[in-house]
Amino acid sequence: MGESLQTVLRMRGVERTYHDGNQDVRVLDDVDVEVNSGERLAITGESGSGKSTLLHLAAGMDLPDAGVVELLGQEVNRLAEPERTRFRARNIGLVFQDYNLVESLTAAENIELVGWLTGTRTSAAAIERLAGELGIAELLGRRPDQLSGGQQQRVAIARALIHQPSLVLADEPTGSLDQASAEQVMQVLAESVRARDCALVLVTHSETAAARCDRRVSLVAGKLEAA
Repeated sequence: MGESLQTVLRMRGVERTYHDGNQDVRVLDDVDVEVNSGERLAITGESGSGKSTLLHLAAGMDLPDAGVVELLGQEVNRLAEPERTRFRARNIGLVFQDYNLVESLTAAENIELVGWLTGTRTSAAAIERLAGELGIAELLGRRPDQLSGGQQQRVAIARALIHQPSLVLADEPTGSLDQASAEQVMQVLAESVRARDCALVLVTHSETAAARCDRRVSLVAGKLEAA
């Protein structure tokens, strides 16, 4: 018999409400989702539907009003903030639309940043191997303002992957790129995640990006539906 898959992310009965003036807006309503190791899940939906909120809850960057968020069996929402931050840094890779690179650091230093934050040492050889895989080996000495948008996003992907996370959360990672760069970046992201057998949850408006994933759901009126 084949080896059973590990459930990396499990969200059960998750609810999140925001206060807008005198009105309560339910953004997530009894959301259930599971993502296994090696699985790539795309979450689509209209702007303002709560996709980014769901991603922030999965990362422990925000807390649900109700329900449970588990990462590798750990109830993230029960951890105190310092513990959540450390747990996230060790186990999750984050990729954002606007890259979130530190302008004063080189590409290599940006990739190594997570290691600095977690107190783990990343070898130059490991950075060079990953950079080579992502097609940015010759760019490691450059700063972000010397890179194109696609190159910056590849650096951000390298930063997300360098510590071998169990889960990568990507929020519109191709949203700021032209079509050609977007397709290249999404291919690199999808293939790199699959090669490491880590899970990917991708929030996107892009049909092309969503098609790179194994499974797709849509967030509608606060609930996840099969797309």
